[in-house]
Amino acid sequence: MIALTHFQDASADFPERARAALAALAARPGYRRGSLGRSTDDPEAWVLLTEWENVGSYRRALGNYEVKLHATPLLASALDVPGGFETLLEVAPGGAAVTHDSDRTAAP
Repeated sequence: MIALTHFQDASADFPERARAALAALAARPGYRRGSLGRSTDDPEAWVLLTEWENVGSYRRALGNYEVKLHATPLLASALDVPGGFETLLEVAPGGAAVTHDSDRTAAP
């Protein structure tokens, strides 16, 4: 599961707040990796990307006290756009592709 969170923030302390949020999230079970990126076109546009074993791991992490303390205030300032995505295709260096079935339930 991929969580992609967009921000529009010009504050000087944003990278440090994002680092604290990533550290809190990284300590949770099911966390695979995370990164913070800034737009090359707009220095106030940021994304926080985290990858999780599954959606349950991500949701449980959000309920953790340290995450609530360090990540939730940052996440509360995120732009209101879709942020949770399931991984359906992975391509490794060299081109080896792995497909994954969707976790979404089929439409009735």
